[in-house]
This record gives sequence, C-alpha cells and structure tokens, in this order.
Amino acid sequence: MDAESLVRPVVEGAGLELVEVVSQTARGRRVLRVTVDADDAPDLGTLSALSDAVARRLDLGGFDPGAYALEVSSPGIEHALRTSGQFRRALGERVRVKTNPPVESFEGALVAADEEALVVATSGGERRVPISDVASARTVADWDAELRRAGR
Repeated sequence: MDAESLVRPVVEGAGLELVEVVSQTARGRRVLRVTVDADDAPDLGTLSALSDAVARRLDLGGFDPGAYALEVSSPGIEHALRTSGQFRRALGERVRVKTNPPVESFEGALVAADEEALVVATSGGERRVPISDVASARTVADWDAELRRAGR
C-alpha cells in the first residue's frame, strides 16, 4: 500500500486535511514529508501527536521503502494553495496566482473560491479565474504585520 493511502485516514481522523505526501531524498537520506492543514493551524503538540500516529500506521501498514525520516508539518505562512480547503481558508488573504498559457501572473486579495473558480481583487479590479486555468497559487505574507503579531 502506498504512503498516502495509509496516512490519509489517520490525518482525517485527527480532524485535519491531508495536503500532500511527498517522498524525496534530501542530503543523502530519504524523507517522507506529510503536510497537513486545518481551519485553525495545527500547533506543535498536534503535529507531534499526529507524527507518532502516522509513524505507527506506516509501520503497521507494511510501508517499507527502506530507511527514511518522517516529517509532519503544516504549510507555513507563505504556502502553495492546491486544495479547495486551502483556498477556502485563504479567503481574505493576499495571494499570487499564475495561469496556464497564456501565462499571466497577478496578486491581490482572494475574495471568493469554489470548485469552479477563484476571484482575486487586484489593483486593476476583480479577476475571476477558472480553477482549470490556475497553474499555481500561493499565499503572500505581509511580513510587517507578521512581525508585529509575533512581537505581541
């Protein structure tokens, strides 16, 4: 069984959304990266407990790609938007969108998102982009506001 099939029920059982499972080699070692998200960003305690549960599930499920390190994390402040849940959670945030050919790139506040399209309020007005035309989308942090918030 593949890692994603083993991990998904554990993540969803914890009330989180599975964003992605990626296996790659980093600095000469295999790493299995599990990225999760939720309406209230998961804290370190939640991620630690989830990491333990995921590791047990992988072991019990017979996942054996050889030696690997498991990393369970949330997407972070600036992150790619891939799933409908991520787009929904990013409503009101600043995003950068790049479209499929013809390639356009623009930035603005994400004001609407559903299974069909995104609506981004740019300095030139609102842009509606069908989901099928989105090559990439990611949040763009206001680092001054983040630093002020961290300094509270």
